[in-house]
Amino acid sequence: MSLAQLRSLSCSVLSGPTIGFRTIAGILALLAFALPPAMAQDAGTSSARYTVNAGDELDVFVWGEERMQRQVLVQPDGTFAFPLAGTIKASGRNVTDIAMELRDRISLNYRAAPPDVTVSLRGGTGMRFYVVGKVRTPGSFTSGTAPNVLQALSMAGGTAEFADVRHAVILRQTQQGQIVEPVQLQKLLKGGRSLDPGTLAKPLPTLSSGDVLVVP
Repeated sequence: MSLAQLRSLSCSVLSGPTIGFRTIAGILALLAFALPPAMAQDAGTSSARYTVNAGDELDVFVWGEERMQRQVLVQPDGTFAFPLAGTIKASGRNVTDIAMELRDRISLNYRAAPPDVTVSLRGGTGMRFYVVGKVRTPGSFTSGTAPNVLQALSMAGGTAEFADVRHAVILRQTQQGQIVEPVQLQKLLKGGRSLDPGTLAKPLPTLSSGDVLVVP
């Protein structure tokens, strides 16, 4: 039976004088079964495309190893520790990539084929970054993906009067300590007047979770 026929049937039954609970449940089950597979996979696909950020919670499931089923919290440096795998870099990656690395590392401890590993997003905070200094609306912002400096600046309302765009910097916390990355905003903000057409020779800098864009 096609989806259109099922919908027609459900409408005719629901419009009748009486209807039982089991009838309603049966119709809903048939409609769910008839939905295109792509619609059923939307939630999983969105999770797989999501870029993990510091502060996110992940569920890690190692098939057949109950002692290794656990929830992990991505630390401020973008990593988490897991038995037999050590420290895993999670920030900036999707759950599929993380699961593959976990399986590769765990496989070193198995003579036979290693168990499959599944990683799912338990709680996503979205990456948080900060824009401070001479911008119209300084503060903290969240994004589902890593924004480039122009996108981050636009979220902060753009530059304020007397902003020194020649000396803007990104402050970033790494495992080795805090680093300062200069950002040449003046050419970017002038657009076509200073940028050559075609592919950019150097991609726009992007912000990671916890980064601070400073516009003096």
